[in-house]
Amino acid sequence: MIAVLLILIPVLGGLISLFLKEAGTARSWALLSSVVTFAVALSGIFIYDHLNELSFNAEWVTSLGSNFSLSMDGMGKILCLLTTFSFPVVFAATYKNNYRQPGSFYGLMLLMQAGLTGVFLATDGLLFYFFWELALIPAYFLCSIWGGEKRIAVTFKFFIYTFIGSVLMLAGILYLYFQTPGHTFSLQSWYHLNLPANSQNVLFWLFFIAFAIKMPVFPFHTWQPDTYEQAPTGVTMILSGVMVKMGIFAVIRWLVPVFPLATAHFANVVITLSVIGMIYASLLAIRQDDIKRLVAYSSIAHIGLMCAAIFTQNKIGLEGVIIQMFNHGINVIGLWIVADTIEKQLGTRKFSELGGLAQKAPVLAVLFMVMALANIALPLTNSFVGEFLMFNGLFQYNVWIAGIAGLSIILAAVYTLNMMQKIFYGDTVAATVHAQETSKNVQWVLAILVILVIALGIYPQPMINLVKDTVNAVLPNL
Repeated sequence: MIAVLLILIPVLGGLISLFLKEAGTARSWALLSSVVTFAVALSGIFIYDHLNELSFNAEWVTSLGSNFSLSMDGMGKILCLLTTFSFPVVFAATYKNNYRQPGSFYGLMLLMQAGLTGVFLATDGLLFYFFWELALIPAYFLCSIWGGEKRIAVTFKFFIYTFIGSVLMLAGILYLYFQTPGHTFSLQSWYHLNLPANSQNVLFWLFFIAFAIKMPVFPFHTWQPDTYEQAPTGVTMILSGVMVKMGIFAVIRWLVPVFPLATAHFANVVITLSVIGMIYASLLAIRQDDIKRLVAYSSIAHIGLMCAAIFTQNKIGLEGVIIQMFNHGINVIGLWIVADTIEKQLGTRKFSELGGLAQKAPVLAVLFMVMALANIALPLTNSFVGEFLMFNGLFQYNVWIAGIAGLSIILAAVYTLNMMQKIFYGDTVAATVHAQETSKNVQWVLAILVILVIALGIYPQPMINLVKDTVNAVLPNL
């Protein structure tokens, strides 16, 4: 029943929020709903796990052989924790932000949370597709109504990309449905299909393109920087911290085990594209003068490493991917919080117009420094363990590919440290001379993230223990 509550609470919270008119009431209700959902997730994972409360199955569309089937394995636990933790963090960090039609804004955010959680829990193909779209539709409205000046064109581009991906995936889902004995959408039934190699090769691309767009992976990435720049920062935090994990998660759960022959056949192609994307995005990040666009390109590089590590079909690399999905979400949300704080107070996101902010906001500078060091996977930060495992998997797969991918570590240090230096150090400028320390709610939120970054960097074993069952299920023969 826990699995159902993780979806039901944000759905009800979102629907109620749509009718709230007063801004303070709407944001307080959204924060309360998200905190309650997070509490349910914690209780389910750490208290009720042994009571088999993390799975649910009921008849849904019986005429099509589709069940409302939910299950939470180790990867599901990690991603549900990330989702349910991220929303209260985002609501708390942006608590003082003002939005027109606040009830609608927070209602759509909570509905997006329900969709994301459903994606990470669904074990029925039709149900998975339903939640996939439920997560995307609120994102379209949030970007197009509350985004920046270019929001309409950017959201249309976002819509076209994701719509094409969704149509391709739906075609693949329907084909698999008709191939199963008795016609069913059950994930376990799909795992045992043993499709011929030619069929797997075609279906592989139908699913992979949909998932690659969502991650995104080169060359399906061009929608992302513009969308992240134009979307409200709170929405951008969820898009980059949680929603991109839909694609990585789907590759691990719905692609690799269902199409093992095609996965092995196209592994070199996908890894090559991923590594190209890592270097390309890192070089573009170095050239940016806008905090949002730099973080967007940085995210593409990190996601590229995760995608490459999956297709090494190596247990160590896959463990690193699943751990890094959580760690990347925490780190990138922290960076977005700082970007939002700077833009709201100083009215600019350009490095060329900033400088010396550490003199005016030393607490923010220290907190940002830890998040920045985590972004470059410094030892004793949470990202180090995940990246070490992923590069280990790449080295076992191919030393030359791993060496080229490793250049992204150097490039990440260049653009991250350059960003930190230009914003916080040197002399103050016109934009920062009257700057003040950030608000207490932002300080507390960033402090919590910093504690997580350090704690998971020093002692990552609980995360590693969570992912072992998923890795063994995906790669049983390695």
